[in-house]
Amino acid sequence: MADEKAHVPAEHTLEDRVRAAMKPEGDYGRAVLAHMNSAEGSHAALSTWGLAHLDVRKDARVLDVGCGGGANLLRLLALAPEGHVTGLDYSETSVVTSRETAAAEVAAGRCEVVQGDVAAMPFTDGSFDLVTGFETIYFWPDVPRALAEIRRVLAPGGTLFFCNEDDGTSNEDWTSAIDELRVYTADELAALLAEAGFTGIDPWHDQEAHWLCVSATA
Repeated sequence: MADEKAHVPAEHTLEDRVRAAMKPEGDYGRAVLAHMNSAEGSHAALSTWGLAHLDVRKDARVLDVGCGGGANLLRLLALAPEGHVTGLDYSETSVVTSRETAAAEVAAGRCEVVQGDVAAMPFTDGSFDLVTGFETIYFWPDVPRALAEIRRVLAPGGTLFFCNEDDGTSNEDWTSAIDELRVYTADELAALLAEAGFTGIDPWHDQEAHWLCVSATA
């Protein structure tokens, strides 16, 4: 999320930028998504670092919640070359952009992108082996309900993986940007996951960058 602040255009406030990251809309939302998809930004570096901690089965059924511009759909497809990847986002602009980003894979039937709410997902029980969430849990208004939904759509023994650019211990007060934003520490995430019934909770830290990823088993 530090990358968001560093690239706020002069005509937009930090609140504008964070709200556009939360729910991209219109031309400005598309510009924010393009920046998220950029190979030069911190989003790409964070995703590469985070995914290095995952062992993805080559035929895995993967769901990326809050898929944004779709760059991580391509990364997940590369890790599961015989599998299928679904993106979910409640922003129509994000859904359209993600479909464009993964157009070839969508056409080949290896990927689909669905508009929906993580707290009420349009998927049957046990549909996925892996659910990922990159820089998205910050914005969820009802985390316990969303985690219950994720556990429902995961197959028994499936993996939930969060990757966050702020571990809640940096000096950046992102919660001052908008009331809807909350940054979680590793301990807070672990407690939420345990309460939701997940086991095998395992965090990884980049202490210098304040990056955090956490995996858990359904």
